[in-house]
Amino acid sequence: MSIIQVMDSNFEVEVINCSKIVLVDFGAPWCGPCRMVAPVVNEVAHEYESTVKVVKINTDRNPTVAAEYGIRSIPTLMLFKNGVRVDTVIGAVPLSTLINTLNKHLLSQE
Repeated sequence: MSIIQVMDSNFEVEVINCSKIVLVDFGAPWCGPCRMVAPVVNEVAHEYESTVKVVKINTDRNPTVAAEYGIRSIPTLMLFKNGVRVDTVIGAVPLSTLINTLNKHLLSQE
């Protein structure tokens, strides 16, 4: 599954109304740490494609959603489950950190 680019206009449909756990990558093209975490997010999208939906949102072009979730620094990675934010990871984290965070919520889903 490829990573979906979402916007203010379709965030509710793509994230809030999704039955899967959704990983939202809040970032911007000019952000160095966002580029550093991109391979980690891509790896998660590939490894968890059957259980996790991965989306990216450009905070510069979509300020409404960024403001609604209080995004103050990027990259910010948020996990949504049944339309509710359940976890947040801020910064360019290693794959192991993101997988541990994901697994915590995937296991509680079973």
